[in-house]
Amino acid sequence: MKSIKWPKHSFMILAIVATWIKTVIVYHTSFEMKIENAMQQFILFINPLSFVLFAYGISLFFKSPKVKNRYIITISVILSIVLYGNVAFYRFYNDFITLPVLFQTSNFGDLGTSVAAIVSPWDLLYFVDVLILILANKYVPKMKDAVKVNVEFRRAYFVLAIAVSFLNLGLAETERPQLLTRSFDRELLVKNIGTYNYHLYDIYIQSKSSAQRALADGSELVEVNNYIRSNQAAINPEMFGKYKGRNLIVVSMESLQNFVINNQMDGHEITPFLNSLTKDKDTYYFSNFYHQTGLGKTSDSEFILENSLFGLGRGAVFFTHGGNTYNSMAERLGDNGYFTNVMHPNNKSFWNRDMMYQSLHINKFYDIDSYKIGEGQAVNWGMKDVPFVEQSAALMKDMPQPFYSRLITLTNHYPFTLDPDDIMIPEYTSNSGTLNRYFQTVRYMDEALKDFFQSLKDQGVYDNSIIVMYGDHYGISENHNKAMAQYLGKDGITPFDNALLQEVPLFIHIPDSGDGKEMTEISGQMDIRPTILHLLGVETSKDMQLGADLFSPEHEDFVIFRDGRFVTDKYVYAGEACYDKATGEEIDGEPCQSYADRATKELENSDAIINGDLLRFYDQKTGNLKQGAAK
Repeated sequence: MKSIKWPKHSFMILAIVATWIKTVIVYHTSFEMKIENAMQQFILFINPLSFVLFAYGISLFFKSPKVKNRYIITISVILSIVLYGNVAFYRFYNDFITLPVLFQTSNFGDLGTSVAAIVSPWDLLYFVDVLILILANKYVPKMKDAVKVNVEFRRAYFVLAIAVSFLNLGLAETERPQLLTRSFDRELLVKNIGTYNYHLYDIYIQSKSSAQRALADGSELVEVNNYIRSNQAAINPEMFGKYKGRNLIVVSMESLQNFVINNQMDGHEITPFLNSLTKDKDTYYFSNFYHQTGLGKTSDSEFILENSLFGLGRGAVFFTHGGNTYNSMAERLGDNGYFTNVMHPNNKSFWNRDMMYQSLHINKFYDIDSYKIGEGQAVNWGMKDVPFVEQSAALMKDMPQPFYSRLITLTNHYPFTLDPDDIMIPEYTSNSGTLNRYFQTVRYMDEALKDFFQSLKDQGVYDNSIIVMYGDHYGISENHNKAMAQYLGKDGITPFDNALLQEVPLFIHIPDSGDGKEMTEISGQMDIRPTILHLLGVETSKDMQLGADLFSPEHEDFVIFRDGRFVTDKYVYAGEACYDKATGEEIDGEPCQSYADRATKELENSDAIINGDLLRFYDQKTGNLKQGAAK
């Protein structure tokens, strides 16, 4: 080994090449990014290099070879952790990690079962380059020799690094114009500027977001308000206030997607009770309804339901903006005499709910301390659904009426495991254990909901209530597309299919109404707030909400996803392509452009309200800025 003549800076070169090649391999093996042409492939190949050159190049300023090599190994460890963190996060969320998510550490202690399902012993391979560097530093003496670095060499090196950066950014901007304005599409950013540069950009966006609140004065609301008023749907006079004074019970059905409704798995009915509601005379079943959540998942669905605003594209609003001023559905109902509460058998601090619920003006949080969890009744992060709904119905019996109770179920949560006594149907058979078990936990939740309706009747609160049940977010991510294609009888799952798989069920059950039916409007979670408030006779014409009443004759068949995708009655925009909704065929993008512009506008408006905490400047009663807000 000592006879080998190693080139100058060989240890740094080894680190650069090892990190670069490892990152490219991970792109292709651990992430499912759609590559459409040779240029995109080339961009994906070079995009780790610019950051890696800069990160390791700083070692050229160290004179001591020992300090220099320790720095290089430290950077290798940090970059490996960043890359692996994204891999693990992607396995669960099919997305890339953001800075706000890193600060959600209060949740980590409750994620035991999910993390165990994600992590594998083979994941040590993501750190193989670190091991190579450590061994080279220890056993290859010539690599530890001091090399004098002159100013000219350093200058040339960093000019090269800058040139690579500009080449990468130039090609990316050519391939995808206005790339850096689409911060809500993280896959697009990683695919074009690379994982490491994406995180630098994420830090910049987070800093910009933090500054927005400090600099906001309310004038930003004028444009947002004008947009909302110009797109407001009129009320349906036949439905407005029709059920005024009834209790409102809202159930968030964990991870429930619409493809299981009125469907079977190997001859077994998956959701017999919910299937019966789709034909029930007292139930409105919305069969083309979509979740609109982002990284906040269940907490995002809560936020959307309460405010008819999008969650943030980079983290959970419950964490990042829990102290903002909001005008929630709970607040509106509270102003109209309702006792408002949330029922969820988990720690009150999980997802920062104890703080956020104060901002949402929720009167009481029935957390895990409000329930008696007997032997065999615990699951994942709390309580099994059957005992949870039964005890919740008993708690409702003693609530002052009218009340607004929102229940968050737990059992149908990743990794979708059940005790043997709770299994009602066999597992599916595919290459995905996640999908195989999913049908079983969905079946259990369906049985729990059946028990819940009976418990409400037994407690005497059923007849004078409206019961709203909705799927909070997807349960089966794109990482299981092969298994989903098998179940759906397809050759494969396209971006078009993935968009439609974001359908979740919505049921509005109104006892003794007699006018239930299937509603086929294209709709989303943003629409729940105005719909419910109007049914209860609460007027919302001055509310800062982006959704529309589902019973309004002016409701538009148009739903926007948090990542910029959208679905209309004619078109689907997904995977940076426009599809004909009827055929699923990719078409020229022009018909989608106007919708895409509106989607971007609505996402920007929602972000502006949240990041600037703009509702603190808004007078809900007059629909105007508070006096002295804008200067």
